[in-house]
Amino acid sequence: MSETTNNGTDAGRKPATSPVWAVERETVIPASGDERTMLAAYLDWYRETFELKCAGVPPNRLSERSSPPSTMSLHGLVRHLAGVERWWFAINFAGHDVGMLYYSDDDPDQDFESLDGDPLEAFETWRTECARSRSIVEQTTSLDDTGAELRRDAPFTLRWLMLRMIAEYAQHDGHADFLREGVDGVTGQ
Repeated sequence: MSETTNNGTDAGRKPATSPVWAVERETVIPASGDERTMLAAYLDWYRETFELKCAGVPPNRLSERSSPPSTMSLHGLVRHLAGVERWWFAINFAGHDVGMLYYSDDDPDQDFESLDGDPLEAFETWRTECARSRSIVEQTTSLDDTGAELRRDAPFTLRWLMLRMIAEYAQHDGHADFLREGVDGVTGQ
């Protein structure tokens, strides 16, 4: 009989580990830092995670709805995330006068439903919106700076917004896991 350790593995054997990313990550989350640095690092880490989950998928497969009956696709998710970045950071927080992306009152779900257009252009739009959001954050003086959600005229702080966006990306990174596996069987990215 083999000896068992307190974590359930046989003594002398290494426990199984999760697969490592197939590519090097650019974003590193520091082990310590001030609140602003930590929030920005986590948000960028989740943004990068989303991009890595989509890496290597041929453009013609990014629009596949691989998890029926859901209408989600990787192409739809990137459109959605670009719209979310613009809506929260540029429009609501910074007050920029820019139009909505992939949304209208007549067709509020066009980010997922209307997958016309080039998926690679959607990724470029998303990267542009992420860069704009980073710039907006860099131009603020405090996590207590406020914006106001236009639909409800409800004020919120930059701190709240960054936490909200971390949660948004964490949720959709999970969706991207399932969608990617359905497209080509790849997991762990």
